[in-house]
Amino acid sequence: MSIYKECDIRGIYEKELSRDDAYYIGRAVGTILFEKKVVLCGDIRVSTPVLKEQLKKGLLASGADIVDIGTMPTPVFYFAKQFLKADGGVMVTASHNPAEYNGFKISIGEMPISPDDIANIEKAVSDKSFSNGRGREESADIEEKYIEYVKNKIEANSLKVVIDAGNGSASLIAPKMFREFGSDVVELFCSYDGTFPNRDANPSDHRNLLALQNKVIEEKADLGIAFDGDGDRVVFVDEQGKVALGEKSLCIFIEHYLKNKPASVVYDLKSSLIVKQRIEDFGGEPIMERSGHAFIKNTFLKNGSVLAGEVSGHYFFGELGHDDGIYAALKMAEIITKKKESFSKTLGRIRNTLISPDIRLHLEYSRRDALLDKIKDMGKDYNLSFLDGVRVEYPFGWILVRKSVTEESITIRIEAEDEKGRDEIISKLLKAAPELIGKHSLF
Repeated sequence: MSIYKECDIRGIYEKELSRDDAYYIGRAVGTILFEKKVVLCGDIRVSTPVLKEQLKKGLLASGADIVDIGTMPTPVFYFAKQFLKADGGVMVTASHNPAEYNGFKISIGEMPISPDDIANIEKAVSDKSFSNGRGREESADIEEKYIEYVKNKIEANSLKVVIDAGNGSASLIAPKMFREFGSDVVELFCSYDGTFPNRDANPSDHRNLLALQNKVIEEKADLGIAFDGDGDRVVFVDEQGKVALGEKSLCIFIEHYLKNKPASVVYDLKSSLIVKQRIEDFGGEPIMERSGHAFIKNTFLKNGSVLAGEVSGHYFFGELGHDDGIYAALKMAEIITKKKESFSKTLGRIRNTLISPDIRLHLEYSRRDALLDKIKDMGKDYNLSFLDGVRVEYPFGWILVRKSVTEESITIRIEAEDEKGRDEIISKLLKAAPELIGKHSLF
């Protein structure tokens, strides 16, 4: 499987991603950013120091000037690029992937990296077509600047919070910042450990949050907060120990940002119907985009949107110009404090629908296009979207069928207002594609 993905470069260390890969990727990025300033940062994974050093050698050899900000979460990396007025940056991280993975989040210019940018890097590495130079290297301590920046945008809160950093890159800075903002902080897995010994790095898989849920109840906390491996995703738990769906958390942000001034909000096509309806309820413009950090961010920036969100726990803020899991957590704490009601009560005001998790089914590459054609035909009399796969919108719900970019499989997601609507969508699906019968508990 190629390490070159649509939005970044990622793979299993020493199996798919090697030290040599890191060096040559550095050469390629350094060629693109020849004699320009590049911010360099890394997460806490065991393989990060080696990959970062090789990447640095490649960048310098191609003539890029480096500002190394050390070990920081991705939100601080994004801030540093802006604050230092850099032309680009590379973050060594595999984000929410398991410990054996690593990779590179790459920034070139003002807009998010595109699939074409990734393809150009891959081609340069393949052709060994690099510039030659002697880049300069310096370091910068950016943490306090980041904290000061956030303090100027978010008000203090009075909550008791449990922070589960999953031993990732937010382990030190997130508890520190919440204390500076007035919170009573209980730490859970808040020490660096790149093996992620206590839970998987992905908090959007709610099976990883049992310890946080229990700790919130045990401590009688107002809010539980879980970060992913590099701190750009966040998932919330209410004071009753219940995990908040990403869509419901986004709805709370939508109300906060649109209540005084309608604006556009970007959301991913996997999101519940409640997101679009919430935006419209407050007079905003809903903009649906395909899932994926670069796609959401690109649309968010091009439209000058006030907010964007993904079901995975990425939240983008207009005042920042990018996503930030730590900022999102502090903003949620501010909102809860101002509302003067429990988080569960705020969540309870948002209506429920029946929405499935991602249903991943094995399907050979040769058969996937034929299935998508069947879904198109199934929805020919309804609203169709082809942002990513095929999405059919019925008056009572929707179904999304997408091809996996990493394996021989397809992913299905279904939402309806009630069981009758869900069963009708499933009936239509199985009539169009009877080969799926028995492939999942819903089918």
